[in-house]
Amino acid sequence: MFSAKPPISSSSSTFTSTVPMFFSGTNPRTQLPLLPGRRRPAANRTVRAVISRDEKGVGTATVVGGDEPRGLLPAEGLDVKVVLTIRKKMKEKLVDKVEEHWESFVNGIGRGIVVQLVSEEIDPVTNSGKRSVETPVRGWWPQPSNNPLISEYAANLTIPRDFGLPGAIVITNLHTKEFYLTEIVIHGFSGGPIFFPENSWIHSRSDNPQSRILFSNQAYLPLQTPDGLKDLRKEDLISIRGNGKGERKKFERVYDYAPYNDLGNPDKDEDFARPVLGGYQRPYPRRCRTGRPPAKSDPTTESRVDKPHPVYVPRDETFEEVKQATFSSGALRALLHNLIPALKAALSSDRQFECFSDIDQLYKGVLLKDDGPKAFSKPSLSKILTSIMNVSEMLLKYEIPSIISRDRFSWLRDNEFARQTLAGVNPVDIERLREFPIVSKLDPAVYGPPESAITKECIEHDLNGESLEEAIKNNRLFILDYHDLLLPFVTKINSLKGRKTYASRTIFFRTRFGTLRPIVIELSLPPTPSSPPKKWVYRHAHDATTHWTWKLAKAHVCSVDAGVHQLVNHWLRTHACMEPYIIATHRQLSFMHPIFKLLHPHMRYTMEINALARQSLINGGGIIENCFSPGKYSLELSSAAYKSIWRFDMEALPADLIRRGMAVEDLSMPCGIKLVIEDYPYAADGLLVWSAIQDWVVNYVNHFYTDAKAVTSDTELQAWWDEIKNKGHEDKRNEPWWPKLNTQEDLVKILTIMIWTASGQHAAINFGQYPFGGYMPNRPTLMKQLIPQEDEPEYQDFLLNPQYTFLSAVPSQLQATQIMAVQDTLSTHSPDEEYLGQLHESHSHWINDQQVMSYFEKFSSRLLEIEDIIHKRNKNFHLKNRSGAGVPPYELLLPSSGPGVTGRGVPNSISI
Repeated sequence: MFSAKPPISSSSSTFTSTVPMFFSGTNPRTQLPLLPGRRRPAANRTVRAVISRDEKGVGTATVVGGDEPRGLLPAEGLDVKVVLTIRKKMKEKLVDKVEEHWESFVNGIGRGIVVQLVSEEIDPVTNSGKRSVETPVRGWWPQPSNNPLISEYAANLTIPRDFGLPGAIVITNLHTKEFYLTEIVIHGFSGGPIFFPENSWIHSRSDNPQSRILFSNQAYLPLQTPDGLKDLRKEDLISIRGNGKGERKKFERVYDYAPYNDLGNPDKDEDFARPVLGGYQRPYPRRCRTGRPPAKSDPTTESRVDKPHPVYVPRDETFEEVKQATFSSGALRALLHNLIPALKAALSSDRQFECFSDIDQLYKGVLLKDDGPKAFSKPSLSKILTSIMNVSEMLLKYEIPSIISRDRFSWLRDNEFARQTLAGVNPVDIERLREFPIVSKLDPAVYGPPESAITKECIEHDLNGESLEEAIKNNRLFILDYHDLLLPFVTKINSLKGRKTYASRTIFFRTRFGTLRPIVIELSLPPTPSSPPKKWVYRHAHDATTHWTWKLAKAHVCSVDAGVHQLVNHWLRTHACMEPYIIATHRQLSFMHPIFKLLHPHMRYTMEINALARQSLINGGGIIENCFSPGKYSLELSSAAYKSIWRFDMEALPADLIRRGMAVEDLSMPCGIKLVIEDYPYAADGLLVWSAIQDWVVNYVNHFYTDAKAVTSDTELQAWWDEIKNKGHEDKRNEPWWPKLNTQEDLVKILTIMIWTASGQHAAINFGQYPFGGYMPNRPTLMKQLIPQEDEPEYQDFLLNPQYTFLSAVPSQLQATQIMAVQDTLSTHSPDEEYLGQLHESHSHWINDQQVMSYFEKFSSRLLEIEDIIHKRNKNFHLKNRSGAGVPPYELLLPSSGPGVTGRGVPNSISI
C-alpha cells in the first residue's frame, strides 16, 4: 500500500527521481484557495540565502516576486529540500515538447516556480505563521526518472533552527500556463519527510496574480489548528467561495450555487425552452454556479455553452487525461454507432425494427470498408465514414449484453421480468404491499376516483388458494407503483410526437421458492375534457391474444421503470443530490479538516460528469429527452419526484428498505434490520457494503471527535451542514426530517449516507445499464403506441401481426442505437477508476495518522471479505434470484473491477 521514498542526495540542487509514477489514476486534490490581496513588488530583488547544501556559507540568489524578506537567514540554520513532483501530459504535440523544454530551462534558472514555507508556529513580530524566504526551484533539466511522465524539481533553503514544522507552502507559478502538481515533499527534518499531497492544477500568475496556499497532510479540527496556520485556514475558505459575481473562468477554483436554469436554449428555438428547476414551483437541488450571462430571449435562463466548449467546473474537478481519453473513446463509439442509422435516416427514413433478428445484427458487427466507386450518385456509408474518420476499414460492433448472453429468450419470461425488480439495474422501487384496496393520493377533483381498478378477486386468482388478507399478512405481495408520480404527466407526454405512456402499477406474488411472479398490471390514463379516466387491468393467460397484450403491458411498465430509474433514482438521487454536498465541503471544510480528507475521494469527477450531462444528456433536446418516454418533461418529472419523494434521512439503505417494507427492524441482525425477502440481491449485498462503510466512518469520526461537545464546537462542520440544508437543498430547508448534527452518532449517520450514495448506491443503479438495457426489448426506454383495444381499428392489425405491433411500439433503430451507445459509455469503468477501499499509490500519504491508516486497512480487508461472500452467494443455487440456468450472477456491488463494461465494481465516487 505504501511506497517508501528514496534517500535524498545533498550534492545537487536537482533531485533525481526514483519514486513511482503517479499519473495513472491520480485523483485531483482539491485546489486550495489563493491568498487574497497578496502584494507583489514591482521588481525582482536579490536576497542572500543558501541555495544548495554544497554551497559554503550564504550565497546570493535572485527571488522573483513575493513579499519583502523579513531579514537574512542565519548560516547555522537548518538545510531543507523542497521537492516538487509535476506531471506532464500523456500525449504531447511538438509544441508541447518545445514548451516543456522551455519551462525546464526557466525552472533551471530559478524563474519558473517560487515556494515559501509557512510554519505552524507564530512569528511574534507579524503575529502570523513564521515564513521562510521565498525560494525558486532549480535544476536546468529535470533528472531522468522511472516514469517519463513526471518531472521533479527541488528548492534548497535554510531556515532557522527554531522555525518549527512547516504546515503550509505558498507557491507561485511564474510560467505563462498552469501545471499539474502531484506532490510536494520537504526533506531535512529529524522526524522524517513532510508530505503535501496535492494532485492539483497550479494556475499561472498571468491568469491570477495571487499565489496558491497548500497544506500538509496533517489533519486538524478548527480548534486544534496551530496558531501559525489559523489565518491561512480562514483565507483559504474565503477565497474558494468567491463573491458570487461574474462569469467563472477555466483556471478558477470557485465553488458556488445556482439553480438548474441552463437546461433550455430559448435563443435557439422556442421548442428548446425549459423551465428553471429550483424554487417553490419546481424544487430541485442546486448545481455549481458558472455565472454565464442570461439568454437573450429569457433573462431567467442562463445562456448555453455547446460542445466542444466546456461548461465551467472548478479546475480540479475536471477529468484527468486518462479519464478524458476513456470518455472520448466512448463518445467516439457513440458517434460511430449513431452515425450509421442517422445517415440511413438522412438517405431514407428512421425505421422501426421489422423483426427481432434486426436487433441481433447490432451485436454481429458491421464491417465498413472502401468499396470503390458506385453506380449511383449517393455516396456509400463507408465512404462518408472514411472521409470523416480518416480510416479505410473498421468494425462497428456492440458487445452482447449479459441479460441475453446466457439465455437469448430470458427477457420474455415473467420470472425474469420480476427478478429484475430485485437484482436488475433498478432494484430500488419495489415495495411490500401493506394495504388494500390500493388508493391514490392525488386530488380526485383533478384525476378522478382514487381507487385502483385492481380488485381483490383479480389478485386472489393467482395466490394458489391463499386469501388476499393472508398473503398481505405473510409478506407475499409486492408492488411496483408509479401511478401517482406519472399520472400528472401522462397527458402532456402523450401529446408529444412518438410518445405514449401510462401510469402503471404492477403486483407481484412471492412464491415458496423466494422468487417473484407478476400477477397483475394496471395501466391508467388521466381524465380529459372529453373523457373520464381510464384504467385497464392485464393478467397473464395462456391464449395467444392475452399473451401478447400481457407482453405489451410489461413493455409499458419497463419503459416507465426505465424513465424513473434514469431521471429519479440515477440522476436525481445520486448525481444531482451529491453535487451540493461537494460544493459545501469545499466551501466550508478546510483541506486540513479530517472530514474533508474523509470525503474527498468520494467527490472525484462528479461535478464534471454532471456538467457534461447538463450539456448533452439531460438538456432540452438532449439524448435523455430524445430516447426516454417523458421527453421534454423529463426534468420536470425529476423535480416532482424530488418534491414528493426525496428525503435525506431515507437515503440511508436500511431506512429506505424499511420505508418500502422490504425489511423490518430487528436489532439482532446486522444493520438492525431483517430482509422480508432474503434473496434480494441488491439489498443483501448492499447491506454488506453499507455496514463496512459505516464501521469505517465510526472509527474515523470517533478518532477525531473524542468528547461529547467536539461536534457542536466544530464551527466549520456546523457551517458545512447548515449550508447543505439551507443553500444546497434550499427548497427542502424547512423539512423536519433533516438529521441534527450534535453528536458523533449524528455525524456518522450523515457521512455514511453521503459515502454510500457516491459509491454503493450509484454503482448498483449505474453500471448495469448496458448489461440490462443493452438489449432494447428487455428495457424499452419509450413506447410509441398505447395497447390496442377491441373497439379500436388498430386491434385488427394487432391480431394479424402482433410482432409488428410490438416492434412498432418500441424505440426505432436510431433511438435504440443512441441509447445503447449512452448506456455503454455510462457503464464503462475508466482505467484510472478508484474503487472503494483501495488506496491508489498517489494517495498513500493522504493523511499523517497511522491509527487512521490502520482503520482504513481494516476497511479494505472487510471489502475483500465481501467480495468472497458475494461470489459464494452467486454460486448458491438456493438463491434463485442470482443463480440458475441462464441467470447472470448479481455482481453490481462487487467492490473491485477492471476497466470497461464489467457489470461490477464500486468506485469511490460518481465518476461517470
